[in-house]
Amino acid sequence: MSNRFKNIKSFVLSRTFVYHISSIALVFFLSFFVLNKWLKAYTNHGETITVPDVRNMNVDEAIEFLSDKKLIIKVADSSVFDPKKGGNVIVEQDPLPNETVKEGRTIYLSVTKVLPPSVKMPNLVDVSLRQAEAILKSYGLKVGQLTYVPDLAKNAVLEQKYNGSNISSGTMIPQASIIDLVLGDGIGNTKVLVPDLFGLGYDEVRFVLKGSLLNLGAVIMDQTVKDTSRAKVFRQIPEYNDSTFMSQGEAVDIYMTESDYVMDQNKKQKIQDDEED
Repeated sequence: MSNRFKNIKSFVLSRTFVYHISSIALVFFLSFFVLNKWLKAYTNHGETITVPDVRNMNVDEAIEFLSDKKLIIKVADSSVFDPKKGGNVIVEQDPLPNETVKEGRTIYLSVTKVLPPSVKMPNLVDVSLRQAEAILKSYGLKVGQLTYVPDLAKNAVLEQKYNGSNISSGTMIPQASIIDLVLGDGIGNTKVLVPDLFGLGYDEVRFVLKGSLLNLGAVIMDQTVKDTSRAKVFRQIPEYNDSTFMSQGEAVDIYMTESDYVMDQNKKQKIQDDEED
């Protein structure tokens, strides 16, 4: 046993063994050094870039800016059209700003459209102004100039115009276009004789005004009115006579009372005024 140990010890300490071990160690070290250098070169180890924020920049400016940072650029149109920004403006980027990436990383940019997409002109005729505004917004269109003309349908759309001319529904126009509207002012061109409402009750007044295509305006009750169903008209504005006319759609204000005395006094005054006329 002791002889075997002596032989092993002698071999380990021999020049041949030390030479082989040294050679193996040197080969291993050189291989590790070369491999480490190759991996660093291949992966750009330690060479990273913080992605800048290029959103809202023109795409040409952004490409030049990012190219200096050794990044690859790929541009794609988005579905966004913004007349305020114009076309080819970056709205999205991937990776996001402030992310850390290696040199040579691809940066994807989404830009606004140069030309707006086309949409069909909706039919707004006979709808209210509020409805027209909501419909235009849903189509990506905008309300332009509002023009009022005599018509009983107040705030109803009578005409729809694009670039100064009437436009039919279904016509293709650019999104974000401005649509002008012609609306009714609630007052017609036709003139009607002011009706005599003296002595009528509230429901009778509404019936008479409706027949004349007029509207009921202010209703003023005096202090005597306890039961509105028994109140009578003792005064109206405009006043009645056989030569007073007003436009259809205009309103008549009425004053009402339950007092017989008030009614009598105003009746006498009416008779006196008629006689003077």
